[in-house]
Amino acid sequence: MSTISTHLRNFKEPTKDQLTELYFALPQSVNGGVNATGGPSGASGSGNGEKGKGPPEPELEKMEINAVLSLGVQGEEDSYAGKLYLLPPYLAFASHDRKSARFTLPLCTIRRVERLNARAGVYALSLALWHGMKIVVQLTSLRPTADLFCSLLRDALKVELQKGHMKLVKPFVKTCYSEMLVANATAPENGDEKVEGKTAESAQEGSASDSMYLGGLGLKFKFPGDPKKLREASKTKLWTNYLRTHGRNLTLLRYPQCTRLVQVGLPNRLRGEMWETLSGSLYLRFENPGFYERLLAENEGRTNTSTEEIEKDLHRSLPEYSAYQSEEGIGALRRVLQAYSFKNPETGYCQAMNILAAAILIYMSEEQAFWLLEVICDRLLPGYYSPSMHGTLLDQRVFESLVHRCLPVIHDHFTEVDVQLSVASLPWFLSLFINSMPMVFAFRIIDCFFCMGPKVLFQVGLAILKINGEKLLKIQDDGQFIHLMREYFASLGDSAHPNSSDPRARAITRFQELLLVSFREFAVITDDTIHSERRKYRSEIVHSIESFSKRSAIRNLRTLERFTKEQAGLIYDALFKAICIEPPPAVQYPPPSLLTTKDQAEERPETRIGLKTFKIFLSEICTWARTEKIVSNGFQQRVDREIAEHELVDRLFFFWDVEYRGVLSFQNLVSGLDGVMFNDLMENIEWFFNLHDKNKDGYLTKDEVLTLSESLLFIFRNEVGDAYLGAVSRFMSNAFEYGDALIPRPEGADPDSEVPHIESNQPYMNLATFRMVVLADEILESFFETDFSATFRLEPVPIMDVPNSNSGLLGGIWQNIATDDNRKIFNKFTDEIGRTIGKHQVYTRPAIGKYTTLEEPKARESLLTPTMRRSTSKASLTSPTESTLASSESSASASTVTAATSPGKEPSGLPSSISSEYAPMPSMFKAAANAAALMERTPFAIDDAKDESDESDEESDVEDDGVMDEVDAFLEAHDSGLTEAERELAKDLINAEPVK
Repeated sequence: MSTISTHLRNFKEPTKDQLTELYFALPQSVNGGVNATGGPSGASGSGNGEKGKGPPEPELEKMEINAVLSLGVQGEEDSYAGKLYLLPPYLAFASHDRKSARFTLPLCTIRRVERLNARAGVYALSLALWHGMKIVVQLTSLRPTADLFCSLLRDALKVELQKGHMKLVKPFVKTCYSEMLVANATAPENGDEKVEGKTAESAQEGSASDSMYLGGLGLKFKFPGDPKKLREASKTKLWTNYLRTHGRNLTLLRYPQCTRLVQVGLPNRLRGEMWETLSGSLYLRFENPGFYERLLAENEGRTNTSTEEIEKDLHRSLPEYSAYQSEEGIGALRRVLQAYSFKNPETGYCQAMNILAAAILIYMSEEQAFWLLEVICDRLLPGYYSPSMHGTLLDQRVFESLVHRCLPVIHDHFTEVDVQLSVASLPWFLSLFINSMPMVFAFRIIDCFFCMGPKVLFQVGLAILKINGEKLLKIQDDGQFIHLMREYFASLGDSAHPNSSDPRARAITRFQELLLVSFREFAVITDDTIHSERRKYRSEIVHSIESFSKRSAIRNLRTLERFTKEQAGLIYDALFKAICIEPPPAVQYPPPSLLTTKDQAEERPETRIGLKTFKIFLSEICTWARTEKIVSNGFQQRVDREIAEHELVDRLFFFWDVEYRGVLSFQNLVSGLDGVMFNDLMENIEWFFNLHDKNKDGYLTKDEVLTLSESLLFIFRNEVGDAYLGAVSRFMSNAFEYGDALIPRPEGADPDSEVPHIESNQPYMNLATFRMVVLADEILESFFETDFSATFRLEPVPIMDVPNSNSGLLGGIWQNIATDDNRKIFNKFTDEIGRTIGKHQVYTRPAIGKYTTLEEPKARESLLTPTMRRSTSKASLTSPTESTLASSESSASASTVTAATSPGKEPSGLPSSISSEYAPMPSMFKAAANAAALMERTPFAIDDAKDESDESDEESDVEDDGVMDEVDAFLEAHDSGLTEAERELAKDLINAEPVK
């Protein structure tokens, strides 16, 4: 069983709008992928929620405008120049440097919009948000542009109000821990008795919300690490102050201080909520209430290959953590992984997903973890957790390139001693370092990953290699490399400078040193760097994966029949090209009620092609299944190929469909070709007879005899002269003559009496009679002996180039020019000129090409002693051109056509490049294949969970963390993009009154 996928070739560079949506972590609803009432369009089967109910809603207009953002609290934050984006149902902002200030606000969280009464020429809006904050946005574009933006914003807000989405905010935010955190922290700050009464009320509400907020397994089974050493109290205090003034969950404003706090580390109880807020999965959960529960309910009891693989890996997912030693933790992990596989059946379940899901379930509920897993697999790390692992392999190639660029000495040493970098780095990327280092440190890296994007993985990976550079230059093999990395990860909690006389230097741990090197020395690795490198190596990785998939498909064949692996590879190439041109129909998944039960698992779907794809495939293999015209017009000579349409092709499709599924697999095609390409004379005659024997009763009816003759005429349609036409004419005469002669007469009837009448759909001719009629004609005998099998030719298919992903100016212009439509227009134009000057010629290439003169061979006189020659049809498998030329007469025109057919082709057949495809797997694929062994996690003592009650509130301030010093320097060097006068104007707008 094999699955042939061409989706890697369909990759297109994201558009500007798509990049904007990715940057702001917007859900797919912006592109129309998610219903407003719940139910993503990507959901499979019956898990679509309310998808498809009602007519499609008109898409609201998007717009962007230059703006200056100010927080409505004097002196709290600087003002930042940037762009304001209206992306219904969201409003987003990003500073010009794309990293200082940003927010993504659902429009339903905006309570009031007022235009401020500012000085002349200043257009400013005040936005009051759900959590009581006020932000001031100064629109710095021209007045008409600002008016248009405000008009579109007003229309979008009206739509949100009409849909009732604003009523959904209150119950949703109660599921967020930050609500209770801020409510409890606000209570003691008010000293007035009246206010104290209100505080008591809010405290009660806080306790109510406490019972509703979502949390992970860590709430019951404790979080990894010692809370005192992790400084949980100080982190919580810092985050509480930030969330109070900068919003939280749906209304979070991300200023430089937010990145600073994330780099220091997130508090355990707040970590899950911040992960989904920073990644954007929070918006998916908000837009799809109840979808996770419905998906599980509608697929209850369903089993397939993915669910079986999930069961195998459940007890290998962070087994050292106590929650996964109990049924509660295992059950939660099972449900999340199964729900993802049901929603994404093409991906299903892939390696390392269990590690990822097990880690995030420590801090998140099942529903939160489900949506975060969706965002990680589909948006943040696309292709990492897919059957081909193409995203992982691509990023490993990118990482090797960055090591070569940034750490050339280490790269050269690895090359010299043949150490594969991906042996260690592939598990780093695949498990987000969870399987490599203590969880308390891996989660710190994951904090930064969700906040700053995938570039963090490359920065940390480079920092690890640089810090261990001297030791890495001494290793001699992969084993030493892996051992060194394990020792380093085990010591991340130790002092980076144990012998220093400065106590502050001794307090810096190796993990803090790792983050400092990552974000200071490798800050040059940006998102643009990663995108550029991916574009550079994508084609190389796609070709490697396709070659690997080809070997797997051939290896998974039940039988190669009489083909060699090289010949099966040529069949695969033709099939792959056909699938690229005409993708097979999507796999239709039956509803869960009709699926197999737990006693018998549902199999992973196999790639099968329909009739349209089969016609393209056959045109690559068979000469009579295509029409080739050699066109010469004085400017160019080209070969125009058209796919032939005839009932014979359809008949052959269903003849090879031995399982009666209406589709063909790779195995069906191999077996079908084996049944015709190795035949001798008698076997070919029998095969052609069976092809037209519709009801398989061993007889052809008169209608079927006529259909068979039409099939022969179709095969011979482009042959030179009337030789084959005469042969078919004689065949029909002989067929009815001998068919009538062999019809049984009633007993005692005169042999010379009139032939009994039979209907056209009654049995008429058996195989023996058909064989006798064929052998009566020398041309047909020669055709079935050698020529028919020779029309099936296994020739190398030109490697199809991966679509160019170059997004530069020249690359974009060339892509727009060099399209198929433009080529057709150019060819038509040159043909018209050729006709005008009298140089336009069209020659149709024959399917057989054996007869090149108009002489018609004579019919054979005897039917009883046919000459039985040994078949040479097998030569078509290795040198179809040679076998065709050997049986053809020498002629100038025939030589010209043959030269045009295969220029420069050697008679020996298969090129050397074919055999190289079956060489051992590349090293990167070896690393991927062995990833399971490398994914085994080493338990670390520092991850042991401790009680939070042991934590002291009088611990040292988090500011002692060495990372804080680095981020403080970043903040000092930061530029808001505003002049001094513009800053003063922004401060004045904070206290401006609304326009009456």
